[in-house]
Amino acid sequence: MNLEIQSRTIDNRKVDNREVELKLSLPPTALAALRQHPLFVAAMLLGSEAVESTYYDTPDFALRSCGIALRLRRAGDIWQQTVKCAATSTGGLAARPEWEQPWGGHFDFCGVTDARVRTFLVGNAARLTPVFNTRFHRETRCHSVDGARIRLMLDTGEILAGERREPLCELELELDAGAPVDLLRLAEQLAVALPLFPDDRSKAARGYRLCGGAISGRGPARAEAAAIGRKQTPVAAFRELAESCVRQWQANVWGALCDPASDTNPDTNPDANPDPEYIHQLRVGLRRLRALLRLFAPVLPETFTAIWRRRLGDNARTLGAARDLDVLCDAVLAPVQAACGADHEGLARLSAALETARGAARMEALRHLDLAAQGRLLLAFMVALHSLPDADARRRGALAALVARRLDRARSRVAKRLGEAQQGDPARLHRLRIACKQLRYGLDFCAPLLRRKAVMRYLKTLVKVQNKLGYLHDVEVARQRLPAVAGDVPELAAAAALVLDWHTPCCRKRGKGALRNAKALLAETPPWQR
Repeated sequence: MNLEIQSRTIDNRKVDNREVELKLSLPPTALAALRQHPLFVAAMLLGSEAVESTYYDTPDFALRSCGIALRLRRAGDIWQQTVKCAATSTGGLAARPEWEQPWGGHFDFCGVTDARVRTFLVGNAARLTPVFNTRFHRETRCHSVDGARIRLMLDTGEILAGERREPLCELELELDAGAPVDLLRLAEQLAVALPLFPDDRSKAARGYRLCGGAISGRGPARAEAAAIGRKQTPVAAFRELAESCVRQWQANVWGALCDPASDTNPDTNPDANPDPEYIHQLRVGLRRLRALLRLFAPVLPETFTAIWRRRLGDNARTLGAARDLDVLCDAVLAPVQAACGADHEGLARLSAALETARGAARMEALRHLDLAAQGRLLLAFMVALHSLPDADARRRGALAALVARRLDRARSRVAKRLGEAQQGDPARLHRLRIACKQLRYGLDFCAPLLRRKAVMRYLKTLVKVQNKLGYLHDVEVARQRLPAVAGDVPELAAAAALVLDWHTPCCRKRGKGALRNAKALLAETPPWQR
Protein backbone atom coordinates (compact mmCIF):
# COMPACT_ATOMS: atom_id res chain seq x y z
CA MET A 1 0.00 0.00 0.00
CA ASN A 2 1.57 3.27 -1.10
CA LEU A 3 0.28 6.37 0.65
CA GLU A 4 2.87 8.74 -0.77
CA ILE A 5 1.16 11.88 -2.05
CA GLN A 6 3.27 13.71 -4.59
CA SER A 7 2.59 17.06 -6.16
CA ARG A 8 3.12 17.35 -9.88
CA THR A 9 5.25 20.13 -11.33
CA ILE A 10 4.83 23.23 -9.21
CA ASP A 11 3.62 26.02 -11.46
CA ASN A 12 3.54 29.75 -10.81
CA ARG A 13 0.12 29.79 -9.22
CA LYS A 14 -0.35 29.61 -5.48
CA VAL A 15 -0.67 25.95 -4.47
CA ASP A 16 -3.84 25.57 -2.39
CA ASN A 17 -3.93 23.48 0.80
CA ARG A 18 -0.27 22.67 0.59
CA GLU A 19 2.79 23.98 2.32
CA VAL A 20 5.07 25.43 -0.38
CA GLU A 21 8.62 25.79 0.85
CA LEU A 22 12.20 26.09 -0.30
CA LYS A 23 14.86 24.66 1.97
CA LEU A 24 18.44 25.92 1.76
CA SER A 25 21.43 24.50 3.58
CA LEU A 26 24.24 26.77 4.72
CA PRO A 27 27.38 26.22 6.78
CA PRO A 28 27.33 27.60 10.35
CA THR A 29 30.28 29.81 9.40
CA ALA A 30 27.92 31.76 7.09
CA LEU A 31 25.38 32.65 9.80
CA ALA A 32 26.93 36.03 10.57
CA ALA A 33 26.93 36.98 6.87
CA LEU A 34 23.28 35.91 6.54
CA ARG A 35 22.23 38.02 9.52
CA GLN A 36 23.97 41.03 7.97
CA HIS A 37 22.50 40.52 4.49
CA PRO A 38 20.31 43.51 3.50
CA LEU A 39 17.34 41.31 2.52
CA PHE A 40 17.46 39.42 5.82
CA VAL A 41 17.84 42.62 7.86
CA ALA A 42 14.97 44.31 5.99
CA ALA A 43 12.59 41.38 6.56
CA MET A 44 10.27 42.01 9.49
CA LEU A 45 11.18 40.01 12.60
CA LEU A 46 8.16 37.92 13.61
CA GLY A 47 9.68 36.01 16.48
CA SER A 48 12.46 33.91 17.89
CA GLU A 49 11.94 30.71 19.85
CA ALA A 50 13.35 27.38 20.94
CA VAL A 51 11.67 24.47 19.17
CA GLU A 52 11.72 20.82 20.21
CA SER A 53 10.13 18.08 18.12
CA THR A 54 9.66 14.36 18.62
CA TYR A 55 8.97 12.20 15.58
CA TYR A 56 6.92 9.02 15.91
CA ASP A 57 6.73 5.83 13.89
CA THR A 58 6.10 2.13 14.36
CA PRO A 59 9.04 -0.16 15.28
CA ASP A 60 9.23 -1.31 11.64
CA PHE A 61 9.02 2.27 10.29
CA ALA A 62 5.65 1.78 8.60
CA LEU A 63 5.03 5.54 8.36
CA ARG A 64 8.40 6.17 6.79
CA SER A 65 7.76 3.43 4.23
CA CYS A 66 4.57 5.20 3.17
CA GLY A 67 6.09 8.69 2.95
CA ILE A 68 4.41 9.99 6.12
CA ALA A 69 6.03 11.99 8.93
CA LEU A 70 4.28 12.40 12.29
CA ARG A 71 5.67 14.76 14.91
CA LEU A 72 4.84 16.53 18.14
CA ARG A 73 6.42 19.97 18.32
CA ARG A 74 6.74 22.31 21.27
CA ALA A 75 7.40 26.00 20.65
CA GLY A 76 7.29 27.89 23.93
CA ASP A 77 4.36 26.45 25.89
CA ILE A 78 2.40 25.35 22.81
CA TRP A 79 2.33 21.73 21.60
CA GLN A 80 1.29 20.96 18.02
CA GLN A 81 0.65 17.64 16.26
CA THR A 82 1.67 17.64 12.59
CA VAL A 83 1.24 15.06 9.84
CA LYS A 84 3.20 15.59 6.62
CA CYS A 85 3.26 13.54 3.44
CA ALA A 86 6.11 13.25 0.98
CA ALA A 87 6.19 15.38 -2.12
CA THR A 88 8.35 15.68 -5.19
CA SER A 89 10.99 18.30 -4.44
CA THR A 90 13.12 20.01 -7.07
CA GLY A 91 15.91 22.44 -6.37
CA GLY A 92 14.77 22.43 -2.74
CA LEU A 93 11.29 23.65 -3.77
CA ALA A 94 8.51 21.41 -2.48
CA ALA A 95 4.74 21.44 -2.05
CA ARG A 96 3.55 18.85 0.42
CA PRO A 97 0.23 18.01 2.12
CA GLU A 98 0.30 18.97 5.80
CA TRP A 99 -2.22 18.74 8.63
CA GLU A 100 -1.51 20.58 11.88
CA GLN A 101 -3.59 20.83 15.05
CA PRO A 102 -3.12 21.47 18.78
CA TRP A 103 -1.96 18.45 20.81
CA GLY A 104 -4.63 17.28 23.23
CA GLY A 105 -2.61 14.72 25.14
CA HIS A 106 -3.20 11.89 22.67
CA PHE A 107 -2.94 11.39 18.91
CA ASP A 108 -6.01 12.59 17.04
CA PHE A 109 -6.15 12.12 13.26
CA CYS A 110 -9.68 13.43 12.64
CA GLY A 111 -8.26 16.57 11.02
CA VAL A 112 -6.37 14.60 8.34
CA THR A 113 -8.54 15.17 5.29
CA ASP A 114 -6.98 12.47 3.11
CA ALA A 115 -8.99 9.35 3.94
CA ARG A 116 -6.21 6.90 3.05
CA VAL A 117 -3.67 8.66 5.25
CA ARG A 118 -6.15 9.03 8.11
CA THR A 119 -7.15 5.35 7.99
CA PHE A 120 -3.53 4.26 7.90
CA LEU A 121 -2.58 6.41 10.90
CA VAL A 122 -5.56 5.29 12.97
CA GLY A 123 -4.75 1.66 12.18
CA ASN A 124 -1.17 2.08 13.42
CA ALA A 125 -1.83 4.43 16.35
CA ALA A 126 -1.35 1.74 19.02
CA ARG A 127 2.15 0.93 17.72
CA LEU A 128 3.50 4.48 17.55
CA THR A 129 6.71 5.15 19.45
CA PRO A 130 9.30 8.00 19.50
CA VAL A 131 12.12 7.44 16.99
CA PHE A 132 14.17 10.67 17.00
CA ASN A 133 14.15 14.31 18.09
CA THR A 134 15.10 17.72 16.76
CA ARG A 135 16.13 20.65 18.94
CA PHE A 136 16.81 24.00 17.38
CA HIS A 137 16.45 27.73 17.69
CA ARG A 138 14.17 29.32 15.08
CA GLU A 139 14.26 32.92 14.01
CA THR A 140 11.30 33.89 11.80
CA ARG A 141 11.08 36.93 9.55
CA CYS A 142 8.68 38.10 6.83
CA HIS A 143 9.81 39.33 3.43
CA SER A 144 7.21 41.24 1.39
CA VAL A 145 7.65 42.45 -2.18
CA ASP A 146 5.29 43.01 -5.15
CA GLY A 147 2.37 41.20 -3.51
CA ALA A 148 4.44 38.21 -2.46
CA ARG A 149 4.80 37.40 1.23
CA ILE A 150 7.47 34.93 2.28
CA ARG A 151 8.47 33.70 5.71
CA LEU A 152 12.19 33.21 6.32
CA MET A 153 12.86 30.67 9.06
CA LEU A 154 16.46 30.25 10.19
CA ASP A 155 16.93 27.02 12.14
CA THR A 156 20.13 26.22 14.04
CA GLY A 157 20.46 23.24 16.35
CA GLU A 158 20.74 19.47 16.06
CA ILE A 159 18.97 16.22 15.22
CA LEU A 160 19.22 13.47 17.86
CA ALA A 161 18.64 9.72 17.60
CA GLY A 162 19.81 7.88 20.69
CA GLU A 163 23.50 8.69 21.10
CA ARG A 164 23.80 9.95 17.52
CA ARG A 165 23.72 13.65 16.73
CA GLU A 166 23.82 15.70 13.55
CA PRO A 167 24.12 19.50 13.38
CA LEU A 168 21.26 21.44 11.84
CA CYS A 169 21.73 24.76 10.05
CA GLU A 170 19.21 25.68 7.37
CA LEU A 171 17.19 28.55 6.00
CA GLU A 172 13.64 27.70 5.02
CA LEU A 173 11.57 29.99 2.83
CA GLU A 174 7.83 29.38 3.09
CA LEU A 175 5.20 30.94 0.83
CA ASP A 176 2.39 32.82 2.57
CA ALA A 177 1.20 34.70 -0.52
CA GLY A 178 2.37 34.79 -4.12
CA ALA A 179 3.82 32.17 -6.46
CA PRO A 180 6.50 29.51 -5.96
CA VAL A 181 8.81 31.39 -8.33
CA ASP A 182 8.88 34.19 -5.74
CA LEU A 183 10.63 31.80 -3.34
CA LEU A 184 13.19 30.96 -6.00
CA ARG A 185 13.87 34.61 -6.82
CA LEU A 186 14.46 35.47 -3.17
CA ALA A 187 16.77 32.47 -2.77
CA GLU A 188 18.69 33.46 -5.90
CA GLN A 189 19.19 36.98 -4.54
CA LEU A 190 20.45 35.66 -1.21
CA ALA A 191 22.76 33.13 -2.88
CA VAL A 192 24.69 35.84 -4.72
CA ALA A 193 26.55 36.63 -1.49
CA LEU A 194 25.87 33.52 0.63
CA PRO A 195 26.94 29.85 0.30
CA LEU A 196 23.43 28.43 -0.01
CA PHE A 197 22.50 25.12 -1.62
CA PRO A 198 18.93 23.91 -2.30
CA ASP A 199 18.41 20.95 0.00
CA ASP A 200 15.58 18.48 -0.61
CA ARG A 201 16.20 16.59 2.63
CA SER A 202 13.56 17.23 5.28
CA LYS A 203 14.40 17.14 8.97
CA ALA A 204 12.39 13.91 9.10
CA ALA A 205 14.46 12.29 6.34
CA ARG A 206 17.68 13.26 8.09
CA GLY A 207 16.37 11.96 11.41
CA TYR A 208 15.37 8.62 9.91
CA ARG A 209 18.79 8.23 8.34
CA LEU A 210 20.40 8.99 11.70
CA CYS A 211 18.34 6.43 13.60
CA GLY A 212 18.61 3.71 10.96
CA GLY A 213 15.15 4.05 9.46
CA ALA A 214 16.66 4.68 6.05
CA ILE A 215 19.83 3.52 4.33
CA SER A 216 22.73 5.88 5.01
CA GLY A 217 22.94 7.81 1.79
CA ARG A 218 20.78 6.99 -1.21
CA GLY A 219 23.67 6.45 -3.57
CA PRO A 220 24.13 8.12 -6.95
CA ALA A 221 20.87 9.40 -8.47
CA ARG A 222 20.03 8.03 -11.89
CA ALA A 223 17.65 9.40 -14.50
CA GLU A 224 13.99 9.20 -13.57
CA ALA A 225 11.43 7.75 -15.94
CA ALA A 226 9.62 10.52 -17.82
CA ALA A 227 6.10 11.28 -16.61
CA ILE A 228 4.63 13.72 -19.11
CA GLY A 229 1.12 13.47 -20.57
CA ARG A 230 -0.51 14.22 -23.91
CA LYS A 231 -2.72 16.96 -22.47
CA GLN A 232 0.22 19.04 -21.30
CA THR A 233 1.43 22.02 -23.27
CA PRO A 234 4.93 21.73 -24.71
CA VAL A 235 6.32 24.24 -22.19
CA ALA A 236 4.64 22.49 -19.26
CA ALA A 237 6.07 19.15 -20.43
CA PHE A 238 9.50 20.73 -20.84
CA ARG A 239 9.32 22.16 -17.34
CA GLU A 240 8.40 18.81 -15.83
CA LEU A 241 11.19 16.98 -17.67
CA ALA A 242 13.70 19.70 -16.81
CA GLU A 243 12.85 19.41 -13.13
CA SER A 244 13.57 15.69 -13.34
CA CYS A 245 17.03 16.48 -14.75
CA VAL A 246 17.58 19.09 -12.03
CA ARG A 247 16.81 16.51 -9.35
CA GLN A 248 19.49 14.22 -10.79
CA TRP A 249 21.99 17.08 -10.99
CA GLN A 250 21.24 18.34 -7.49
CA ALA A 251 21.30 14.94 -5.78
CA ASN A 252 24.64 13.96 -7.31
CA VAL A 253 26.31 17.25 -6.42
CA TRP A 254 25.18 16.70 -2.84
CA GLY A 255 26.27 13.06 -2.89
CA ALA A 256 29.70 13.83 -4.33
CA LEU A 257 30.42 16.58 -1.80
CA CYS A 258 28.35 15.72 1.26
CA ASP A 259 27.76 11.96 1.20
CA PRO A 260 26.75 11.25 4.82
CA ALA A 261 28.51 7.89 4.69
CA SER A 262 31.89 9.63 4.58
CA ASP A 263 33.59 13.01 4.47
CA THR A 264 33.96 13.60 0.74
CA ASN A 265 34.90 17.27 0.97
CA PRO A 266 38.44 17.61 -0.44
CA ASP A 267 39.07 20.72 1.66
CA THR A 268 38.43 18.89 4.95
CA ASN A 269 39.53 15.40 3.92
CA PRO A 270 42.44 15.17 1.45
CA ASP A 271 41.88 11.41 1.18
CA ALA A 272 38.24 11.83 0.14
CA ASN A 273 37.24 9.17 -2.38
CA PRO A 274 33.51 9.32 -3.13
CA ASP A 275 31.79 6.85 -5.39
CA PRO A 276 32.86 7.93 -8.93
CA GLU A 277 29.32 7.19 -10.08
CA TYR A 278 28.22 10.48 -8.46
CA ILE A 279 30.35 12.42 -10.94
CA HIS A 280 29.21 10.25 -13.84
CA GLN A 281 25.50 10.59 -13.01
CA LEU A 282 25.94 14.32 -12.44
CA ARG A 283 27.33 14.63 -15.96
CA VAL A 284 24.48 12.48 -17.28
CA GLY A 285 21.96 14.81 -15.62
CA LEU A 286 23.56 17.88 -17.17
CA ARG A 287 23.81 16.17 -20.58
CA ARG A 288 20.14 15.17 -20.44
CA LEU A 289 19.17 18.72 -19.57
CA ARG A 290 21.13 20.10 -22.53
CA ALA A 291 19.56 17.48 -24.81
CA LEU A 292 16.14 18.49 -23.50
CA LEU A 293 16.84 22.14 -24.32
CA ARG A 294 17.67 21.11 -27.87
CA LEU A 295 14.60 18.89 -28.19
CA PHE A 296 12.17 21.62 -27.08
CA ALA A 297 14.04 24.55 -28.65
CA PRO A 298 11.19 25.56 -31.04
CA VAL A 299 8.87 26.40 -28.11
CA LEU A 300 11.49 28.06 -25.89
CA PRO A 301 12.94 31.58 -26.07
CA GLU A 302 16.16 31.53 -28.11
CA THR A 303 18.11 33.39 -25.45
CA PHE A 304 17.01 30.92 -22.75
CA THR A 305 18.13 27.95 -24.84
CA ALA A 306 21.45 29.49 -25.87
CA ILE A 307 22.39 30.72 -22.40
CA TRP A 308 21.57 27.50 -20.61
CA ARG A 309 23.10 25.14 -23.15
CA ARG A 310 26.33 27.12 -22.74
CA ARG A 311 26.23 27.39 -18.93
CA LEU A 312 25.33 23.74 -18.40
CA GLY A 313 28.00 22.65 -20.87
CA ASP A 314 30.63 24.72 -19.08
CA ASN A 315 29.54 23.19 -15.78
CA ALA A 316 29.95 19.63 -17.07
CA ARG A 317 33.15 20.14 -19.03
CA THR A 318 35.55 20.30 -16.07
CA LEU A 319 34.27 16.94 -14.83
CA GLY A 320 35.23 15.09 -18.03
CA ALA A 321 38.81 14.18 -17.08
CA ALA A 322 37.72 12.32 -13.96
CA ARG A 323 35.18 10.27 -15.88
CA ASP A 324 37.62 9.54 -18.72
CA LEU A 325 40.18 8.13 -16.29
CA ASP A 326 37.56 6.08 -14.45
CA VAL A 327 36.60 4.44 -17.75
CA LEU A 328 40.23 4.01 -18.80
CA CYS A 329 41.05 2.19 -15.55
CA ASP A 330 37.89 0.11 -15.17
CA ALA A 331 36.79 -0.62 -18.74
CA VAL A 332 39.93 -0.38 -20.90
CA LEU A 333 42.89 -1.43 -18.74
CA ALA A 334 41.14 -3.91 -16.41
CA PRO A 335 40.22 -6.54 -19.07
CA VAL A 336 43.79 -6.46 -20.43
CA GLN A 337 45.19 -7.06 -16.95
CA ALA A 338 42.74 -9.91 -16.44
CA ALA A 339 43.82 -11.50 -19.73
CA CYS A 340 47.57 -11.02 -19.22
CA GLY A 341 47.70 -11.91 -15.54
CA ALA A 342 48.24 -9.91 -12.37
CA ASP A 343 52.00 -10.55 -12.47
CA HIS A 344 52.55 -8.48 -15.64
CA GLU A 345 54.89 -5.83 -14.24
CA GLY A 346 54.45 -3.25 -16.99
CA LEU A 347 50.66 -3.30 -16.73
CA ALA A 348 50.89 -3.13 -12.94
CA ARG A 349 53.06 -0.01 -13.14
CA LEU A 350 50.74 1.52 -15.74
CA SER A 351 47.77 0.77 -13.49
CA ALA A 352 49.49 2.50 -10.56
CA ALA A 353 50.23 5.57 -12.70
CA LEU A 354 46.63 5.69 -13.92
CA GLU A 355 45.29 5.38 -10.36
CA THR A 356 47.43 8.35 -9.35
CA ALA A 357 46.11 10.37 -12.29
CA ARG A 358 42.57 9.25 -11.53
CA GLY A 359 42.85 10.35 -7.90
CA ALA A 360 44.14 13.77 -8.92
CA ALA A 361 41.34 14.18 -11.49
CA ARG A 362 38.71 13.26 -8.91
CA MET A 363 40.04 15.80 -6.44
CA GLU A 364 40.06 18.45 -9.17
CA ALA A 365 36.46 17.58 -10.04
CA LEU A 366 35.42 17.84 -6.39
CA ARG A 367 37.11 21.22 -6.06
CA HIS A 368 35.22 22.42 -9.12
CA LEU A 369 31.99 21.24 -7.53
CA ASP A 370 31.92 24.11 -5.08
CA LEU A 371 28.61 23.71 -3.26
CA ALA A 372 27.84 27.44 -3.23
CA ALA A 373 28.60 27.85 -6.96
CA GLN A 374 26.45 24.85 -7.83
CA GLY A 375 23.68 26.24 -5.62
CA ARG A 376 23.74 29.58 -7.43
CA LEU A 377 23.60 27.86 -10.81
CA LEU A 378 20.76 25.56 -9.75
CA LEU A 379 18.70 28.45 -8.38
CA ALA A 380 19.35 30.61 -11.44
CA PHE A 381 18.17 27.82 -13.73
CA MET A 382 15.07 27.17 -11.61
CA VAL A 383 14.14 30.87 -11.68
CA ALA A 384 14.57 30.96 -15.46
CA LEU A 385 12.61 27.72 -15.83
CA HIS A 386 9.66 28.92 -13.76
CA SER A 387 9.63 32.27 -15.56
CA LEU A 388 9.12 30.75 -19.02
CA PRO A 389 6.05 31.99 -20.89
CA ASP A 390 3.53 29.42 -22.10
CA ALA A 391 1.81 31.30 -24.91
CA ASP A 392 0.23 28.38 -26.81
CA ALA A 393 -1.26 27.13 -23.55
CA ARG A 394 -4.23 25.12 -24.75
CA ARG A 395 -3.54 24.29 -28.39
CA ARG A 396 -4.71 20.70 -28.66
CA GLY A 397 -2.15 18.17 -29.85
CA ALA A 398 0.72 20.67 -29.80
CA LEU A 399 2.95 18.43 -27.67
CA ALA A 400 2.47 15.29 -29.78
CA ALA A 401 3.11 17.23 -33.00
CA LEU A 402 6.25 18.82 -31.59
CA VAL A 403 7.59 15.48 -30.37
CA ALA A 404 7.08 13.83 -33.77
CA ARG A 405 8.86 16.67 -35.60
CA ARG A 406 11.79 16.79 -33.19
CA LEU A 407 12.32 13.03 -33.08
CA ASP A 408 12.21 12.93 -36.88
CA ARG A 409 14.92 15.58 -36.89
CA ALA A 410 17.04 13.62 -34.41
CA ARG A 411 16.66 10.46 -36.52
CA SER A 412 17.72 12.40 -39.62
CA ARG A 413 20.90 13.48 -37.83
CA VAL A 414 21.67 9.82 -37.12
CA ALA A 415 21.20 9.02 -40.82
CA LYS A 416 23.49 11.89 -41.83
CA ARG A 417 26.21 10.90 -39.35
CA LEU A 418 25.97 7.26 -40.40
CA GLY A 419 26.62 8.24 -44.00
CA GLU A 420 29.71 10.20 -42.92
CA ALA A 421 31.08 7.39 -40.71
CA GLN A 422 31.29 4.57 -43.27
CA GLN A 423 35.10 4.63 -43.40
CA GLY A 424 35.42 4.17 -39.64
CA ASP A 425 37.11 7.49 -38.90
CA PRO A 426 37.11 7.88 -35.06
CA ALA A 427 35.97 11.51 -35.13
CA ARG A 428 33.03 10.69 -37.41
CA LEU A 429 32.11 7.62 -35.39
CA HIS A 430 32.09 9.88 -32.33
CA ARG A 431 29.67 12.27 -34.07
CA LEU A 432 27.45 9.29 -34.90
CA ARG A 433 27.58 8.27 -31.22
CA ILE A 434 26.48 11.76 -30.13
CA ALA A 435 23.61 11.74 -32.65
CA CYS A 436 22.45 8.34 -31.34
CA LYS A 437 22.66 9.60 -27.78
CA GLN A 438 20.53 12.64 -28.65
CA LEU A 439 17.94 10.35 -30.23
CA ARG A 440 18.02 8.07 -27.18
CA TYR A 441 17.47 10.95 -24.76
CA GLY A 442 14.64 12.30 -26.90
CA LEU A 443 12.96 8.90 -26.98
CA ASP A 444 13.35 8.50 -23.22
CA PHE A 445 11.80 11.92 -22.62
CA CYS A 446 8.85 11.30 -24.93
CA ALA A 447 8.23 7.62 -24.18
CA PRO A 448 5.00 8.23 -22.17
CA LEU A 449 3.40 9.65 -25.33
CA LEU A 450 4.21 6.58 -27.45
CA ARG A 451 3.29 2.90 -27.57
CA ARG A 452 5.42 1.14 -24.98
CA LYS A 453 6.15 -2.04 -26.96
CA ALA A 454 7.19 -0.06 -30.03
CA VAL A 455 9.50 2.09 -27.91
CA MET A 456 11.11 -0.96 -26.28
CA ARG A 457 11.74 -2.63 -29.65
CA TYR A 458 13.31 0.50 -31.09
CA LEU A 459 15.41 1.09 -27.98
CA LYS A 460 16.75 -2.46 -28.14
CA THR A 461 18.42 -1.73 -31.48
CA LEU A 462 19.45 1.79 -30.50
CA VAL A 463 21.16 0.54 -27.33
CA LYS A 464 23.17 -1.97 -29.39
CA VAL A 465 24.48 0.88 -31.52
CA GLN A 466 25.25 3.03 -28.49
CA ASN A 467 27.09 0.27 -26.64
CA LYS A 468 29.34 -0.54 -29.57
CA LEU A 469 30.07 3.10 -30.34
CA GLY A 470 30.63 3.77 -26.65
CA TYR A 471 33.30 1.08 -26.53
CA LEU A 472 35.04 2.55 -29.57
CA HIS A 473 34.97 5.98 -27.95
CA ASP A 474 36.42 4.63 -24.69
CA VAL A 475 39.35 3.06 -26.53
CA GLU A 476 39.91 6.22 -28.58
CA VAL A 477 40.01 8.33 -25.40
CA ALA A 478 42.53 5.85 -23.98
CA ARG A 479 44.61 6.24 -27.14
CA GLN A 480 44.70 10.00 -26.55
CA ARG A 481 45.37 9.90 -22.79
CA LEU A 482 47.80 7.01 -22.35
CA PRO A 483 50.86 8.75 -23.88
CA ALA A 484 50.66 11.54 -21.29
CA VAL A 485 50.42 8.99 -18.47
CA ALA A 486 53.30 6.88 -19.82
CA GLY A 487 55.53 9.88 -20.42
CA ASP A 488 59.13 9.00 -21.32
CA VAL A 489 59.18 5.74 -19.33
CA PRO A 490 59.77 2.90 -21.86
CA GLU A 491 58.10 0.24 -19.69
CA LEU A 492 54.94 2.35 -19.34
CA ALA A 493 54.92 3.19 -23.06
CA ALA A 494 55.19 -0.53 -23.90
CA ALA A 495 52.35 -1.35 -21.51
CA ALA A 496 50.20 1.39 -23.06
CA ALA A 497 50.88 -0.02 -26.54
CA LEU A 498 49.95 -3.49 -25.29
CA VAL A 499 46.62 -2.20 -23.99
CA LEU A 500 45.74 -0.54 -27.29
CA ASP A 501 46.89 -3.51 -29.38
CA TRP A 502 44.80 -5.87 -27.24
CA HIS A 503 41.65 -3.85 -28.00
CA THR A 504 42.32 -3.40 -31.74
CA PRO A 505 40.60 -6.59 -33.04
CA CYS A 506 37.54 -5.94 -30.90
CA CYS A 507 37.39 -2.34 -32.12
CA ARG A 508 37.29 -3.52 -35.74
CA LYS A 509 34.55 -6.01 -35.00
CA ARG A 510 32.42 -3.62 -32.96
CA GLY A 511 32.90 -0.80 -35.43
CA LYS A 512 31.44 -2.92 -38.23
CA GLY A 513 28.69 -4.12 -35.90
CA ALA A 514 27.78 -0.56 -34.91
CA LEU A 515 27.39 0.52 -38.54
CA ARG A 516 25.33 -2.57 -39.29
CA ASN A 517 23.07 -1.99 -36.26
CA ALA A 518 22.66 1.68 -37.15
CA LYS A 519 21.47 0.76 -40.65
CA ALA A 520 18.99 -1.68 -39.12
CA LEU A 521 17.77 1.05 -36.78
CA LEU A 522 17.08 3.41 -39.66
CA ALA A 523 15.26 0.65 -41.53
CA GLU A 524 12.78 0.27 -38.67
CA THR A 525 9.58 2.31 -38.49
CA PRO A 526 10.18 4.57 -35.47
CA PRO A 527 7.58 4.44 -32.67
CA TRP A 528 6.48 8.07 -33.12
CA GLN A 529 5.43 7.28 -36.71
CA ARG A 530 3.27 4.29 -35.79
